[in-house]
Amino acid sequence: MTSRVTLISPALGPSMRQARFDDGRTSLDDDGAAQARTAAGTMRPAVRVVTSPSVRCRETATALGLSADDSPDELTGLRVGRWQGLTLDDVSRSEPEAVALWLGDPDSAPHGGESVRDLCLRIGQWLDTASRTDGHTIALVEPDVVRAVVVHVLGAPARAFWRADVPPLTATEITGRSERWNLRLGHPLQATRSR
Repeated sequence: MTSRVTLISPALGPSMRQARFDDGRTSLDDDGAAQARTAAGTMRPAVRVVTSPSVRCRETATALGLSADDSPDELTGLRVGRWQGLTLDDVSRSEPEAVALWLGDPDSAPHGGESVRDLCLRIGQWLDTASRTDGHTIALVEPDVVRAVVVHVLGAPARAFWRADVPPLTATEITGRSERWNLRLGHPLQATRSR
């Protein structure tokens, strides 16, 4: 049995444009939704579609013409506690040491939320379950979920989490069986039409 998971990052919205820690309730902006609609129909057919619980991931799925089967809590982005809703600039000004610690130590959670390592473990557990599911899954997920997938699939240290950039509306594909994955990194959704 072979599983294929295509992870799609959400379209642009105000939180991404402002480098704001999304609170899960922020919608896409008009440009982001239009870009997602342009990419509709470019994905390979899937047996199931899941999303992170955030509004922007669910709206991206809808704009892409996909109907999500589920929005499991396991696919929630990194929980940043009291920083939720603030911009990175705001937090860097008010808590520079905490930001430096958070970016440098994958076990730290100075915001009172979850550590990067905990996120990577949570996403790794979801992937282990997905590896026992036959067929193709499309997952519209937060960029930090994609980063955690890359760390897990490559067996990289959690410290590598911040070294992966995940542009909006890109697909990262993994295929595998028996909890062993192969990785194809973020290609623009529009590029899949030529396949």
